[in-house]
Amino acid sequence: MGYKVVVVGATGNVGKEMLNILAEREFPVDEIAALASRKSLGTEVSFGDRTLRTLDLDTFDFTGWDIALFAIGSDATKVYAPKAASQGCVVIDNSSLYRYDPEIPLIVPEVNADDVVRYKNKMIIANPNCSTAQMVVALKPLHDRARIKRVVVSTYQSVSGTGKEAMDELWNQTKGMYVPGQEVEPKVYPKQIAFNVIPHIDVFLDSGETKEEWKMVAETKKILDPKIKVTATCVRVPVFVGHSEAINIEFEDYLDWEEATDILREAPGVLVVDKREAGGYITPIECVGEYATYISRIRQDSTIENGINLWCVSDNLRKGAALNAVQIAEVLGQRCLKKG
Repeated sequence: MGYKVVVVGATGNVGKEMLNILAEREFPVDEIAALASRKSLGTEVSFGDRTLRTLDLDTFDFTGWDIALFAIGSDATKVYAPKAASQGCVVIDNSSLYRYDPEIPLIVPEVNADDVVRYKNKMIIANPNCSTAQMVVALKPLHDRARIKRVVVSTYQSVSGTGKEAMDELWNQTKGMYVPGQEVEPKVYPKQIAFNVIPHIDVFLDSGETKEEWKMVAETKKILDPKIKVTATCVRVPVFVGHSEAINIEFEDYLDWEEATDILREAPGVLVVDKREAGGYITPIECVGEYATYISRIRQDSTIENGINLWCVSDNLRKGAALNAVQIAEVLGQRCLKKG
C-alpha cells in the first residue's frame, strides 16, 4: 500500500524536480496529482514514464490525499496550505512562509529527522532555504564532534534559485552581449547578471543585511543549534544551477582538517572531493542533477584557535528544494504515516 501524493506548483522548476525525484527514488506512490494555477491548467508534466495533466489548484479537494509537496510562492501557500492541512493532508512546504513558526518543524533529514513527529501540530512541515539546507548537512557531523561556535559564510547562488525568468534573463543577456541591438536590460535583477555578480538576494532589512542572509542565520539556529552564531553574505552569480558556499567554521574544541575530512567522508548526504591539485575540487556544473552535498578545499584556518575552512556545493533545485522535500516525505512515511 502506497501514498496518495499531490505536487502543488508542478509546472515550475522545483515542482518538476519534485516529480522527477519521486519517480527516481521510487517513492511508494499509489496515486499522484499535479496541480497548477489556472493559467497553467492542462499543461503536461512528466512523472517517470507517465505524463500527467495539471489540475486546478483552486478547486482541488485534498480530502483523502496523504502528502502535498508545495512549490509555490508564500502568498499562494498562505491560502492553500491551511486548506490542505485542514482536509487531513500533510503539507511539506518549500516557501519561506512557515519556516520561522515555532509550532512547525523545519527539517533537513540528515540533521534533525526526529523533529518530523511534530508535523501533527499543524499538519505542515517546512522545507528550508536552499543555501541553508546544504550548509547544515555539512555542519552537523562537525558540530557533533567539536561543537561549532561561529560560522562565517559567503554564498555564490545560481539564478535558478530565483526561477525560470531569471534563467531566461541570464541566457538572453549573455547572448545579447555578442549581438549588437539585442542587448537585454535587467528586469528580474536590479543589475545585469551576465558576466557580473550581485551582492543582493531578497529584500534589504533595517540592519543592512538582506532577507536571504537573515534566513541563513535564523534557519541554522532552528535546525542545528540556537547557540551557533552565523553571519552570511549572499551573492547571486551568473550560473544556471548549483549553489556554492565558502564556509569558515570556529569550533569550541580543536579539530584538525584531516579528521574533519574523515568525518565528512562518513557523513550522510555528503561527498568529499578534495585533492590538493588543479581540478581536484567540485564546481557547480558538476553537481547538477546529483543528490549529494559536495565538500572540497577542507583546510585549517590558522588565524583562529579552532578553525576550519571548506567549500560546499550542491544542486539548489535538488538538495536545496525538491530532494529535501521528498526526503522529508520519506521520513514522514517511515516514522509516522507507515503506509509504504
